[in-house]
Amino acid sequence: MPSLFDAINLGGFTAKNRVIMAPLTRARSQVDAVPTALMAEYYGQRATAGVIISEATGISREGLGWPNAPGIWSDEQVEAWKLVTEAVHQKGGKIVCQLWHMGRMVHSSVTGVQPVSPSATAAPGEAHTYEGKKPYEVARSVDADDIARILNDYERAARNALAAGFDGVQIHAANGYLIDQFLRDSTNHRDDAYGGVPENRVRFLREVVERVIAVVGADRVSVRLSPNGDTQGCIDSNPETVFVPAVEELERLGVAWLELREVGANGTFGRTDQPKLSPVLRKVFTRSLVLNQDYTREEAIAAVEDGTADAISFGRKFISNPDLVRRLQKGLPLSDGDIATWYRPGAEGYTDYPNAE
Repeated sequence: MPSLFDAINLGGFTAKNRVIMAPLTRARSQVDAVPTALMAEYYGQRATAGVIISEATGISREGLGWPNAPGIWSDEQVEAWKLVTEAVHQKGGKIVCQLWHMGRMVHSSVTGVQPVSPSATAAPGEAHTYEGKKPYEVARSVDADDIARILNDYERAARNALAAGFDGVQIHAANGYLIDQFLRDSTNHRDDAYGGVPENRVRFLREVVERVIAVVGADRVSVRLSPNGDTQGCIDSNPETVFVPAVEELERLGVAWLELREVGANGTFGRTDQPKLSPVLRKVFTRSLVLNQDYTREEAIAAVEDGTADAISFGRKFISNPDLVRRLQKGLPLSDGDIATWYRPGAEGYTDYPNAE
């Protein structure tokens, strides 16, 4: 059986191990969503991962409401991302760009426009803005013109990702953001071809994937889903009925690999009593399956060895352990991170974590 530390083919490239760096919003870009040299240093430090999934990256100003998060819709952003991809490649790593539209999870004080979603709903809690946290606004329900425009934005972002030197892209369809809002019945109340029965709610995901594949090729496309539980007020009453057909579509389209973020009853970043769907989805998706959420070293090794997953993605452990692969392989202690510095500007808590001796 394969090991967590063996190489794996992920479609258009081979990852040198099966320890994947999960996407992590770190808020170190400029205000205009342009990546910085500090980000290149950060990603280069973590290039021993089998593949790095970039932090969620906005496909448009409308879809990017997180302060100081990066985008990939402008030429200036593309040029700045080249520093990041070059830093990773110089150290023998691979990196894919996670394409992100936040849907209703933005505030107009950041984007300059009313948030959009499949239906006119508001997320619970408060949005991050440059003026501090503010209550989420009621989103505007997208119409046919909006959907066509957003699909164009995904296509442009995918093309820009290739121009920036990324090895592929991951479509962010998880965590309560726009595509996830279409998938789940708590946020999709439509009665047209994009709502109602599960097959209709899967349509927007399918159309996004088709547009991205047309640009980069199926062998360089990944998708991230979060099929169980409540994320940012987004939940489905019967997730198996929508996520099985969704993954069947991804299998048919030839997506190279699938990442699932699955919370459990005792999760450290969300909790749910809804069962994990990976055992069911594993049966309908025949290419590489990457699992995420709260894996220990021992659990990750066992999951790959017994075939539960082909690889495991780690998020917060990579924040404070740039050499996480080596630490896991050697059984070395892991450093703890400081949550207060996750989104704080500057190098502190970002590029100043040392490697293990």
